[in-house]
Amino acid sequence: MQDEPQSSEELPPGRPRKKRHILLRIDSWIDSTVWNLGFRLGEIWEEITIFSRKFRVRGWKRAVFEVAGEAMTLGTAGAVALLALALPAFEETKQDWRNRGDFAVTFLDRYGNVIGHRGIIHEDSVPIDELPDHLIKAVLATEDRRFFTHFGIDFMGLARALNENAKAGGVVQGGSTLTQQLAKNLFLTNERSLERKIKEAFLSLWLEANLSKKEILSLYLDRAYMGGGTFGAAAAAQFYFGKNIAEVNLAESAMLAGLFKAPAKYAPHVNLPAARARANEVLSNLVQSGMMSEGQVIGARRNPATVMDRAEAKAPDFFLDWAFDEVQHLADAGRFREHSVIVRTTIDTGLQQAAEAAMESSLREYGEGYKVKQGSLVMIENGGAVRAMVGGRDYGESQFNRATRALRQPGSSFKLYTYAAAMESGMTPETVISDAPITWNGWSPQNYGRSYKGKVTLMTAMSQSLNTVPVRLAKEKLGTKAIVEMAKAMGIETPLRSDKTVPLGTSEVTVLDQATAYAVMPAGGMQSRRHGISQVLGYGGEVLYDFQRDEPPAKRVLSEDATKSMNRILTTIPYNGTARRAAVEGVLTGGKTGTSQSYRDAWFVGFTGNYTAAVWFGNDDFTPMKEMTGGTLPAMTFKKLMDYAHQGIELRPIPFIDNPLPGGDHKGGQAVAKKEEGSETDLPALIRPRSLSAESTRVLRQIAKDLKAAGPLLPGTPKVAEADVTEAVIKPAAGGTETR
Repeated sequence: MQDEPQSSEELPPGRPRKKRHILLRIDSWIDSTVWNLGFRLGEIWEEITIFSRKFRVRGWKRAVFEVAGEAMTLGTAGAVALLALALPAFEETKQDWRNRGDFAVTFLDRYGNVIGHRGIIHEDSVPIDELPDHLIKAVLATEDRRFFTHFGIDFMGLARALNENAKAGGVVQGGSTLTQQLAKNLFLTNERSLERKIKEAFLSLWLEANLSKKEILSLYLDRAYMGGGTFGAAAAAQFYFGKNIAEVNLAESAMLAGLFKAPAKYAPHVNLPAARARANEVLSNLVQSGMMSEGQVIGARRNPATVMDRAEAKAPDFFLDWAFDEVQHLADAGRFREHSVIVRTTIDTGLQQAAEAAMESSLREYGEGYKVKQGSLVMIENGGAVRAMVGGRDYGESQFNRATRALRQPGSSFKLYTYAAAMESGMTPETVISDAPITWNGWSPQNYGRSYKGKVTLMTAMSQSLNTVPVRLAKEKLGTKAIVEMAKAMGIETPLRSDKTVPLGTSEVTVLDQATAYAVMPAGGMQSRRHGISQVLGYGGEVLYDFQRDEPPAKRVLSEDATKSMNRILTTIPYNGTARRAAVEGVLTGGKTGTSQSYRDAWFVGFTGNYTAAVWFGNDDFTPMKEMTGGTLPAMTFKKLMDYAHQGIELRPIPFIDNPLPGGDHKGGQAVAKKEEGSETDLPALIRPRSLSAESTRVLRQIAKDLKAAGPLLPGTPKVAEADVTEAVIKPAAGGTETR
């Protein structure tokens, strides 16, 4: 019988037993070390606890320390939160903001008339030490009496302003320091929001840390808008009084100091009694602050300032601000090196005035009823030239350009890109789709009237602005990425979200973006090539930049078939759809309305064969309007402008729509209505009377042709004075549109 194998315990001593012994020792060492470490840490914590008891307070002192501790905790958390909000504002300080005024730009309209200046006119001032003492005192007494003692934020002044406002039951006194106002002018906008005020406070501290008090005061006096198209106290003194800033007297200084609060309201060339009343308040401020006595100001009270007799010529300031930025972008891109230039813009002053009048009349007549206070508008001629831009109701009150910088929800006006993508994918206006309830990842959009129409064509769906149809297209046919790519291709430059709600216009855009994209339609599906600058010229007459010469030709962004389909749909909306108030008499019109959630934004973006215009109404603080839709005030404002714009000009047809007048043939100004069998379109017959005889038209065309052939200023030509720029013959851009 064989012996059974021995167990591991019975194996003779050797290497395995030694290895196991070492592992046991290691395990024992780890256990003891960890236990000793924990025991020692416990002893240390007990020693700390015993030591800290010496500092324990009781009674009322404990309550004080508890409150202080909580305050420090909350304060630290608040400081971190405020800093996070301020970081985007600090990004602005990385730019070359000091040298923004190194450019000296004289702007001309499309016809060569001087319309304004930007650049070193801001800096054309006397050094701060050479300014009249009474001017400095008048500004400080009115705007910031503790300027030389605070660090950018004046808590005492803020408390005083809050007290005065509480007594008056409204806002009668501001709490912003002069430094805060400069921070807003240099880096921020006039948007009324908590975020903007936080950024303003942090930037004020930054300015105080990086600039001296004299530099801050000098920048403030040089950069503030002073009415009449002037920036800075020096330019204002020259404009209003015809004298150097160093020569103004006390009465004139008081009038200038009064302009900082509301330049449009107190501009003396517009409302001299109001300007003198405001100047009298400034003189009272001088006395109340102790900077002057009543005896020193009595002469200025009895002999108020008089101003030069100037006709009120309103400059297109919102457009000029945008054009000035465009000039700097061209220079940064290396298109030219000179910083003192003459810029021929695309602005048409007649259309600009008509646009401003249309916007203001709409707000005055209907603003209170609809509870709307602001609006903006951009008008582009077929070819891409920006002919008019309204960035807000009052440039003097707020220089924030709502046409180029405000991001607002476009609502149903964004559906253009959804339907354009659908047409590009092979669908047609007659394609049938279901208008029925739909749910997409828990989201269930509804139509405006909470009703559904069942099977409808795409033409009906867009003309009646049904919401479920574009969402169904995005979910089942296109995808949101294709819609966003189409919007970008057509000219939307604002970053867009690509979530499920984008087909209904929830991603914010600018008014300029919308006008640019819709201008693709009258361009036949080609890029609209939006631009505000036709030429940049040196003072010697040399052409430094020419849009037609230096920019690439337009590319096709929408196929001819898709463009034809979209134009067929869009030209039915002002007649059978939601934009009947936008139909221009005698001129075929296309476009789309848009209304955002809770009536915060109302849009109409439309076009004819000649012009495209985007109109927006809303409130700066995003408060809802009173049930205003895009088919009401925006459409009416569009019509007011287009009625004026199409007087006495040759009508261009909308591409792929045969006749320039809706539903008819254009012969001798007569339109004969037509209706295709089975068509959903039922357009009225319109009559457009002839504005000019054939002979007058021929003569005007010849004049325009001669002007186009005029050569530019030759190099070596003596430098023209500012007042003589309007007399210079500057060659218009090649291929420009016919003179109106």
